[in-house]
Amino acid sequence: MGYFYLFVLVLFSWSCFIQATNGLQTYQTQLLLQIRKHLEYPSHLQILDNYNGDLCFLSATSHVMISCQGNFVTELKIRGDKFANISGFNGYAIPSKTLSETFSIDSLVTTLTRLTSLRVLSLVSLGIWGPLPDKIHRLYSLELLDLSSNFMFGSIPPQISRMVKLHTLILDGNHFNDTIPDTLDSLSNLTVLSLRGNRLKGQFPFSICRISSLTDIALCHNKLSGKLPDLSSLTRLRVLDLRENQLDSKLPVMPHGLVTALLAKNLFSGEIPGQFGISNHLQHLDLSFNHLSGTPPSALFDLPSISYLNLASNMLSGSLPEHLTCGSKLGFVDISSNKLVGELPSCLDNKSDKRVVKFGRNCLSVDGQQQHQGSHCKEANVRKSGRKIAVLVSIIVGSVLLLVLLAFGVLILSRRCCPRRTFETHIWQKAVQDNPTTGVSPEVLANARFISEVVKLGAQGAPVCRLFSLEELKEATNNFDSSMFMGEGSTGKLYKGRLENGTYVAIRSLPLLKKYSIQNLKVRLDFFSKLHHPHLVGLLGHCIDGGVQDDSSANKVFLIYDYVPNGNYHMHLSENCPEKVLKWSDRLAIIIDVAKAVHFLHTGVIPGVYNNRLKTNNVLLDEHRMAKLSDYGMSIIMEENEKLEPKEKFRGRRLQLRIYIT
Repeated sequence: MGYFYLFVLVLFSWSCFIQATNGLQTYQTQLLLQIRKHLEYPSHLQILDNYNGDLCFLSATSHVMISCQGNFVTELKIRGDKFANISGFNGYAIPSKTLSETFSIDSLVTTLTRLTSLRVLSLVSLGIWGPLPDKIHRLYSLELLDLSSNFMFGSIPPQISRMVKLHTLILDGNHFNDTIPDTLDSLSNLTVLSLRGNRLKGQFPFSICRISSLTDIALCHNKLSGKLPDLSSLTRLRVLDLRENQLDSKLPVMPHGLVTALLAKNLFSGEIPGQFGISNHLQHLDLSFNHLSGTPPSALFDLPSISYLNLASNMLSGSLPEHLTCGSKLGFVDISSNKLVGELPSCLDNKSDKRVVKFGRNCLSVDGQQQHQGSHCKEANVRKSGRKIAVLVSIIVGSVLLLVLLAFGVLILSRRCCPRRTFETHIWQKAVQDNPTTGVSPEVLANARFISEVVKLGAQGAPVCRLFSLEELKEATNNFDSSMFMGEGSTGKLYKGRLENGTYVAIRSLPLLKKYSIQNLKVRLDFFSKLHHPHLVGLLGHCIDGGVQDDSSANKVFLIYDYVPNGNYHMHLSENCPEKVLKWSDRLAIIIDVAKAVHFLHTGVIPGVYNNRLKTNNVLLDEHRMAKLSDYGMSIIMEENEKLEPKEKFRGRRLQLRIYIT
């Protein structure tokens, strides 16, 4: 009889265990369905509508993955199609881009925290918007958190540093616009920190240097400023991406194990530390578009693993050693747009198809790739030294004057004769002289996301677009003779001309509608005349038909460009002219030139210039086969004119945005 009662007790306990297990599994399922409701039923989760089985056994796709362990959800990955690359986001819902106005990120995070066993959470491109709640730290079991490509803004909660099991934190492509928390060193297991593509400001947190487990740091495309601290303590760091910020210190000491260092488009100054020349694991180094000076270390070119080296658009000077050696893996080198002089080392002579070398816009004694006169680099060094001397003299003179003024003030004070007013008057006059008014507000230039030095100078001191007379153009083209006719495209006829000073130019004729605003056109042309880049065809000036520059009845405008003599890229792709067909290394160099021009138009000016008619016919080659993009910005120049054209003209038009490289 005792055995019977024991059997009944075991059976009862087993039934209770089964019920408890099924109840817990049902609770987890309800939480997942609640999360789907918070996310407003994304299309990729419709698979749950007709699925009656255990969600832990749901087949993983590229958009949805659910993993479980012991009837608990441990991994949840959902990827949507609401991309966050919208510049006009102001913190409110955007129809069809973000989740609706009724969405609550606080409610979503509250539901997520009830999945107490969750170790991996990835919610990408789902249109989630709002400030990230402090309660995110309640997901204490998380090891990976990826909320990239959403619309979260404000600050990154400092409480996130309490998620001590976290080894991967990815918040890319959001709109966070505060400083980075200085308590991240509590995340002792963190290996990947990626906050790229936000609006984060302030300094690079020193606390990051204390996370010894880090292997990847990606903080590019933000607004970080100030000093970059010593990173040598991060012995496991392999990737450092800080591109497009406003860091303005000297280059710090880097970890010896670093593989990729991307520091382009900042304000780094001083010489390149020799420590870079002993980084045997370094494969990719990009220091372009900074203010670096001095001669680059020779050892940089001969690192055993280096394959990509970009030092372009700095203020590097001096000459490279004649017997410079290059590493066997080095496939791309760019030292263009610096102040280098002397001979080009043989390992950089660009004769080998296995290595692409860009060295234009220096003062090197070589043929090919446009070079400045030697006096250009010498004058730059003289001007630099002169500025240092002038600053030193100014400091000395200012100090002496200040002492004299103070003594004079004390003397007058002792005689009770308005000393304070006289002293303040002198100081005010000196301040006015030291800070002359410029054409552009310094706050605008300082707060811009990225403005190249060329554009800064152009905005402050470049001449306005030159006004040509119709008589000048007729004389330059022999009254628009057919022998000067170069072709006709969708943007008008093109003529070759020669000005009085012997300069050859290209003249494009554009038709205008009667109601076109000449004033707006002049503003746009003045803007484009200030864009100077080695891979853009420069706009020299314009002419309004009839010579009356503000006459709204004008029906034609002429645009005068630099003349590029070596034809277009399309001509050099044709197999009908085998002597002109380019090698693959030349084609790659041309594509890189075009990419630099497009990148400059997109990010190097404010506002950015888009829809630039990228076709092989619009990529011109100069006498050194350096690519220059033409017809850029036509969509902006002709914007009002196109608004007034009949809509029928647009119904068959397609935007051509391709470059053929075959």
